[in-house]
Amino acid sequence: MTTRIAVIGYGYWGPNIVRNFSKIKDTKVTWVCDMNPKVLAEIPHLYPAIHVTNNMGEIVKSADVDAVVIATPTSSHFALAKQALAAGKHVLVEKPMTQTVREATQLVRLAKKAKKILMVDHTFIYTPAIQKIKSIIEKKELGDIYYVDSVRTNLGLLQKDSNVIFDLATHDFSIMDYLFRQMPRTISATGISHKQLNQETVAHIAAMYKNNLFLHCHVNWLSPEKIRRMIFVGTKKMLTYDDIEPSEKIKIYDKGVSFTKDPKQSYQLRIGYRSGDITSPHLPIEEGLSGMAKEFVKSIQSKRHPITDGEMGLRVVRCITKATESLRSHGKPVKV
Repeated sequence: MTTRIAVIGYGYWGPNIVRNFSKIKDTKVTWVCDMNPKVLAEIPHLYPAIHVTNNMGEIVKSADVDAVVIATPTSSHFALAKQALAAGKHVLVEKPMTQTVREATQLVRLAKKAKKILMVDHTFIYTPAIQKIKSIIEKKELGDIYYVDSVRTNLGLLQKDSNVIFDLATHDFSIMDYLFRQMPRTISATGISHKQLNQETVAHIAAMYKNNLFLHCHVNWLSPEKIRRMIFVGTKKMLTYDDIEPSEKIKIYDKGVSFTKDPKQSYQLRIGYRSGDITSPHLPIEEGLSGMAKEFVKSIQSKRHPITDGEMGLRVVRCITKATESLRSHGKPVKV
């Protein structure tokens, strides 16, 4: 049975979405909707079989659409997803799922009521690197994780309906959710706001999880360098993940710090440092977006919850809204 996909929004991310879904077996992109006539004019040259429209109503009424992929600005996610679910379509929404927790909660309820798949495109979850890191953590190769430190910086893209936390920290909270299967207990954040946009453009976020797991996240729209780097520090080993690195994205360091008390000198704390080999595991070459698209189709065809389902989308929205709340309260810790 062929799964028929409609893509709403063909601007920045839409072409990549159409390209990846078009490659999947038993899947067909039947419609593309966009408000820009110049964008729509390009599609028939690349994909002659795809219908184009600037009217969402045509999509939801079409019998030739099983699922809708929403790749529009964040402010439009809720209304479009709600309309698609009400029409009996499965829905995949770009990250973040919505602007508010209330909207995200409502979409989760609507999807359950309609018995339709609701999924969020947290693309990093489907990259070979994050899949490998999950395996390493679950096998306890790093030991117990002390903390995770993340840096995501670049120059732009400044957005009017989304701050830097919603744009970039969304990745970190979704990765933490996937790797450790838990929500933070408290979040605090500081940063600066761009007056012309009335949006936060730089933020430092601290999130405390149970078992003393700690996340520090630096997100920045005003940096001359594009950085996508995470550090995982465990009791046994340490790991770095650099998404910009073309080949050795993951490096595992046989380094660590141990704290032991000298029984003869109980008032002193003995500190030991270990420094060993650095290894870089082999990773298959696969686009994260490809894995994400396959997961959406498989979920529809097998009628199962996707990895990054609406519930995860809701949890991530809760984290980024709490981080924004803390930042606007001058760094006051907020319970999640």
